[in-house]
Amino acid sequence: MSTQSELPDDLQPTVERALLEDIGDGDRNAALVDRDARARATLFARENAVLAGSPWFDATFAAIHPGVEIAWQHGDGRRIPKDTPLCTVQGPTRALLTAERTALNFLQMLSGVATTTHEFVERVKGTDTAIVDTRKTLPGLRGAQKYAVRCGGGQNHRFGLYDAILIKESHIAGAGSVAAAISRARDISPELTVQVEIETLEELEQTLDAGVDAILLDNLPTHVLARAVNMATAHARRFRRDIMIEASGNISLRNVREIADTGVTRISIGGLTKHIRAVDYSLCIEPA
Repeated sequence: MSTQSELPDDLQPTVERALLEDIGDGDRNAALVDRDARARATLFARENAVLAGSPWFDATFAAIHPGVEIAWQHGDGRRIPKDTPLCTVQGPTRALLTAERTALNFLQMLSGVATTTHEFVERVKGTDTAIVDTRKTLPGLRGAQKYAVRCGGGQNHRFGLYDAILIKESHIAGAGSVAAAISRARDISPELTVQVEIETLEELEQTLDAGVDAILLDNLPTHVLARAVNMATAHARRFRRDIMIEASGNISLRNVREIADTGVTRISIGGLTKHIRAVDYSLCIEPA
């Protein structure tokens, strides 16, 4: 999958909003530097990381001054060792100073998402289980964060409430039964995948009988997960239909491999985009 070709449509307005909140009606700090001064900067990774966010980095500088030149030595999705120079930035000193913090904010946050995702992907290597994200994203940055998940080797879950249907306990209560909820979902949006969240094996049996595309096994112990996978697999084989099996809830680097070994199709982890530890980057600026 090419991550570079799947940039979100809101990249530019996202950058513009970020710059507006930082600059306001003008950068009084950069005004301390002579207008004609030019500078060159080198970006370094201060720790091991998976790079993500270079398009946002580039767009930030371009929005401040179209004459800023950026030359990358590494691309998004690349594993970067500590102290590696990543790119050089050249242009008016004022532009570099004004754009620096916003550009780094995007890069360090998105690289943090990609790096964490990569760690989980590495733990399940050798299995057929995919690591996927959730809707637990920073407001206004969902497209960017889901891009970063792909950079880390993960896959994307549904983007929002419009491109897939996930039936939870409250939906079932409102519809009257799991069968009624699934039937209504088919009637309303026949083109969409229908998934049901399961908390017990009894609920799983009812859901399989009602006919569903995917199940979400939430917070189940590993031995129960294994039984659920066997039930769903047997049902799918019997009726010759595909059923996606997803595990979620309290997933960590300590238990993700054990969960993957149960045979689930994918493991969704809200912490990929919710519990972010930014990567440490440094942009060293020198007069040209």
